[in-house]
Amino acid sequence: MPYLGFAREDYEAFKANDREGPVHMLNLVRLRAQAAYPDGTVATGQQAYASYGRLSSPVFARVGGRIVWRGALEQVVIGPQDERWDLCFIAEYPQPGAFLAMLKDPDYRAAMAHRQAAVADSRLIRMAPLGAGSAFSGDPAQEG
Repeated sequence: MPYLGFAREDYEAFKANDREGPVHMLNLVRLRAQAAYPDGTVATGQQAYASYGRLSSPVFARVGGRIVWRGALEQVVIGPQDERWDLCFIAEYPQPGAFLAMLKDPDYRAAMAHRQAAVADSRLIRMAPLGAGSAFSGDPAQEG
């Protein structure tokens, strides 16, 4: 089952968790070979996603967003071996409300048509950033 958008209850839960501080959003995106525009516009998934990026970037910047990490999937070491993601990145927002403001912005909403046409499947995972270190557990007592 592909995941392409928010369920109402997930959106409401996001809004309810309005803690202070930055939010990191892990994005995993699988693109369609051919974009699926309702009006029949012909483009690849990559071209459609590039249009989404070009149109949404000013809104992303306006709310204080930035990309803090980007990577290319090389190999699934643990997990389904047939799973692949074309785009992997973490977007940072200065606070949860910035992400919500972006979603409500009319320019962003117009850009979303390109994302919907481009994406075959995706994951969007909200995370609270923690400090870097050498221990996998994040326990400062284990830092060496």
